[in-house]
Amino acid sequence: MTRTIRPAPLSPDAFAPFGEVLAADGAPDRLINQGLCGRWHDRARLDFGADGRAGISLFRAEPRSLPYRLEMVERHPEGSQAFLPMTEHPFLVVVAPDAAGRPGQPLAFLTAPGQGVNLARGTWHGVLTPLHAPGLFAVVDRIGPGANLEEHWFDAPWLIDA
Repeated sequence: MTRTIRPAPLSPDAFAPFGEVLAADGAPDRLINQGLCGRWHDRARLDFGADGRAGISLFRAEPRSLPYRLEMVERHPEGSQAFLPMTEHPFLVVVAPDAAGRPGQPLAFLTAPGQGVNLARGTWHGVLTPLHAPGLFAVVDRIGPGANLEEHWFDAPWLIDA
């Protein structure tokens, strides 16, 4: 049996239980560089645990399409994870609340061009799911020792369809 999820537009309020939306919306917090650069200051809580540090990696993920079959989610108990697209293309973000150590019912969001996300430490989420090539992202996450990946495979898949 396949269950269906309809993705919603990504908004800070809807995404707040899972982390932060990263976007240069509205007026910048301040102007820098002789007034020629707007700075949207301190937009995400980076959380890397006691024995980790922040690292920036580049990911190139194969584009997917809707409808998308969601069979697995993962989480990182030792650190937050920020996804910053390096193109203007939207991407699919899937998250799920924690339900006693297992993922609850997933939610799906479609980003607007220029939006990224920071997933809070321990948030169940789908894999990186670009909808257009080249699927290139800068990812800020924990670099350090220890296990920082848990996967959960659903008994029955979820279908995400616009």
